[in-house]
Amino acid sequence: MTGKPSAKIDPKTVVAFVCGLLFGIGLAVSRMADPKKVLDFLDVGAIKTGGWDPTLAFVMGGALIVAAPAFWIVRRRGKPFLAPTHSIPTNRTLDKALITGAIMFGVGWGLVGFCPGPAVAALGLGGMKAWVFFVAMLGGMAAYDFMLKQRKSHTG
Repeated sequence: MTGKPSAKIDPKTVVAFVCGLLFGIGLAVSRMADPKKVLDFLDVGAIKTGGWDPTLAFVMGGALIVAAPAFWIVRRRGKPFLAPTHSIPTNRTLDKALITGAIMFGVGWGLVGFCPGPAVAALGLGGMKAWVFFVAMLGGMAAYDFMLKQRKSHTG
C-alpha cells in the first residue's frame, strides 16, 4: 500500500487553535475589536454628557469570572493539562521597563482603541485601521528587539 503518511495532529496545537478562535470570536462579538466602541468606553470624561459607554466593563467582568477560577485551578493542580510545567510569571517587581511599557500600552490603546489581541481579531473584520495598527505593532516589536540586541552587544 503506497500513499502519503498520515500527519499527526498535536493536541496542544488543536487546543491552542480552538482557544484562539474562541477568544477572537469573543472579541468580535463583544465589540472589543471595534476601536470606536473601545474609545467610547475609555472616554470617562464623557460621563457628564452621557457619551460614556460602560458596556465593555461587563465584558471585562465576564472575563474575570472565567479567568479567576481557571487560575485557581491551575495553581491548585500540580501540573497543566497539556504542558510539563506551569509558565505563570513569578516576578512581582515594578521596574522602569514595566512601568514604561504599561504607560506606552495605555497611551496607545487610548489613542487608537486597539490593543494586540483585538487588533488581530479585527484583521478578519476587514478594517484598514486594524491592518495599519498591526503593521505598526510588528514594527514596534522589531524595533524593540533590535534595540535590546544593540544594548546587549554594547554591555557585553
